[in-house]
Amino acid sequence: MKLARFLDRQGNEAVGHVVDDQLYPLDTSDPQFRRLWDILDAADPVAVAQQLAGNQDGIPIGQTSLLAPIDDQEVWAAGVTYKRSQTARMEESETSADCYDRVYQSARPELFFKATNNRVSGPGQPVRIRADSKWDVPEPELALVLNSRLDLVGFTIGNDVSSRDIEGENPLYLPQAKLYNQCCGLGPYVVLAAFMPAPETIDISLTIERNGSVAFEGTTSISQMARSFDDLLGWLGRENSFPQGAFLLTGTGIVPDSDFTLQDGDLVQISIAGIGTLSNPVVRG
Repeated sequence: MKLARFLDRQGNEAVGHVVDDQLYPLDTSDPQFRRLWDILDAADPVAVAQQLAGNQDGIPIGQTSLLAPIDDQEVWAAGVTYKRSQTARMEESETSADCYDRVYQSARPELFFKATNNRVSGPGQPVRIRADSKWDVPEPELALVLNSRLDLVGFTIGNDVSSRDIEGENPLYLPQAKLYNQCCGLGPYVVLAAFMPAPETIDISLTIERNGSVAFEGTTSISQMARSFDDLLGWLGRENSFPQGAFLLTGTGIVPDSDFTLQDGDLVQISIAGIGTLSNPVVRG
């Protein structure tokens, strides 16, 4: 079951479930289940979503304004969870290459705070590259959707936009390379966990279009991850609580070559099997 946030015909935020190319609004008149988050944090999100489905007519997806599937959750991210990411991070920073090599092999993963909801871009909304950076890339990632008890209740697509030159200059600059306005894309839907394919069968693809042509494309698979979802969630929850839930981006296995950088006007499209495609135009500064 795919759940989405969108603007209804009156311009109000609403929640719906998606079947094929149709969006069916949910009945959210019950104050207990007004937001997507309320459904995700329920004891049984599937049962609640089915209960709220009602008999409303579907709306073609192309006629809706989809929003990022986030309410008040925090967005966190894991790094260096794929061999390709380890190699790229070592290449971008000669002075700190050893730390990326060690974290790839260590028991404790790299986890960092990525975004608040106001810094997240939804489907079709721009993601931003910093005005003070010269080497920027998207990082296509499977995002875990967590309730307030840190149960894995769903999945969505994440784009961890990153300034590689800023982080490469000094690893202590990572928050500036990762966390800023419009630094993260999420969407287009949350797929409830019971409806996702087995993790080892999930493929991820990235296409970057520039001036109507493909400037970069790549693919990877969750089977290439060096860490399990349970391992990442276990570390995220150590000495930490998330009363409003969280999204956890699980790292990227697709990294463009070092001579590639995003440009203003590019279109980033990330597709993940079982979820769909997240498309975001790129703006600078």
